[in-house]
Amino acid sequence: MADDGILLDAQGISAGYGLSRVLFDVDLQVPRVGGVTILGRNGAGKTTLLKTLVGELPFQGGSVELAGLPLSGLRTHERIKSGIGYVPQEGGVFAGLSVQENLELGIARQRRHGDIALAFAWFPKLQQRLKQTAGTLSGGERKMLAIARALLGAPRILLLDEPTEGMWFGVIDEIAEQLVQLASRIAVVTVEQNLGLAWKISDHVHVLDRGRIVLSGPTSQVREDPRLLQLLAP
Repeated sequence: MADDGILLDAQGISAGYGLSRVLFDVDLQVPRVGGVTILGRNGAGKTTLLKTLVGELPFQGGSVELAGLPLSGLRTHERIKSGIGYVPQEGGVFAGLSVQENLELGIARQRRHGDIALAFAWFPKLQQRLKQTAGTLSGGERKMLAIARALLGAPRILLLDEPTEGMWFGVIDEIAEQLVQLASRIAVVTVEQNLGLAWKISDHVHVLDRGRIVLSGPTSQVREDPRLLQLLAP
């Protein structure tokens, strides 16, 4: 790759569901360290983009490299092993397993001998719920567990789809604090509707509209762009 500061390099990505195309020639570069937020209306293609990067959806065109490694021929579990962590909008935990078992799977996924105590440093509430079945946790606690489980795999880049959707303010602040700290060490890509959170956790922002990136730049620049509110309006 030409730029040693870029970890993930997506060029001309087209993807969708069956014959229905959702993304059209999307270019996205993510630095090795820092926060990147993807904004857009519902249906703009934000979730589709993350699913394509992690391998849940096939490319219909384009290419993606992670630290120079082509991803197009890799399955999802192979992309996870290569250094991608992924927290989907829903279903990020194994509901029938305990909190401890979920965290242990996060370590086992990368075949590493880790320490789940790291998760308690990120989200102390999880230690109080260690033996509790994940499906009985609150929505905020399940999201914390999903993020912690992904992080225990020691990813180089973390993809988060709506990490604070439906959360109350206290939980949003707790998750935001951890994302800010994470973005100082690894790459963090977040799909988010909460603009206040987006400005807080990201260095760069990309706005999707009808499957195309139509506005990009440093967070401070994008938040002041007069086109932004029009692009996000329902």
